Amino acid sequence: MISYAVFFLTLVGIYAILTLGLNVQWGMTGQFNIGIAGFFAVGAYSTAILSTDRADNWLGGFGLPFPAGLVGAILITIPIAWVIGRITANLRTDYLAIATIGIAEIIRLFFLNESWLSNGVRGIPGISKPFGLGNNGYLLLVIGFVALVYLLVEVARRSPWGRVLRAIRDNEPATAAAGKNIAHFRLQAFVVGSCIMALAGALYAHFVGFISPEAFRPLYGTFLVWVMLIAGGSGNNLGAILGALVVWLVWSSTEMLAGLMPSGLVASESAFRIFLIGVLLQIILVTRPSGLLPERRPPLPGRDQ
Repeated sequence: MISYAVFFLTLVGIYAILTLGLNVQWGMTGQFNIGIAGFFAVGAYSTAILSTDRADNWLGGFGLPFPAGLVGAILITIPIAWVIGRITANLRTDYLAIATIGIAEIIRLFFLNESWLSNGVRGIPGISKPFGLGNNGYLLLVIGFVALVYLLVEVARRSPWGRVLRAIRDNEPATAAAGKNIAHFRLQAFVVGSCIMALAGALYAHFVGFISPEAFRPLYGTFLVWVMLIAGGSGNNLGAILGALVVWLVWSSTEMLAGLMPSGLVASESAFRIFLIGVLLQIILVTRPSGLLPERRPPLPGRDQ
């Protein structure tokens, strides 16, 4: 029971970091990114290639320490996110969604087909936990990263930079009229959010010890993250973390519930779980349209809370 709780909470922490990254893009800036799984995969594969001690038929075997793997994953993500952000800079809402989900699938299929880099469908094994940590120790490490990312994103949200992002989200023409470079700020938010997603991917790779392209399908790498942010409260960083906890709890519970259903009643356990998650999301949207923890606007400079 304790081992399952540790496993559960570690995944919640990793998904909380993913959701915080999405909150920078959507909750603060209004960027409709449906390509989360792509950056999740980039972070995971980057740290796997850099950190593993052995590589038989793929690029890797560098054996770099855990911190170097994390930093490398973020540094590799920066130019990729910058290029994608530049390409999609002028796209809005549904067009941006179509572009980013297509790019995410290109990234996943690239890792699937380029065996020299990622070992293809066989995936990359032997990704060890850092510093000789067991599952309990790794959970504490993940919690530390969640706290660090939350603190940094919260400081950014309250900063002048964060206020400009929210102004772009709420009234882009007025923000442009005030002399702000909209494309510049949108690109910054896209890169920052993508790097946070890559960090989550790196932590995921070291936790599970094995990665393959199947782990980064849109259902697990994108759909659940969006549900977590919407349910928790878009624009609220604490809401993003709470949403990760609640939705992953429901997702884990539905696995057991789907297994108890009569075989003839449920054609697909996966579809049944998605159905239940959709029902949860509808209930939250009807009862709390702004999420479990709605966004709280920070006080203006010189004014009281």
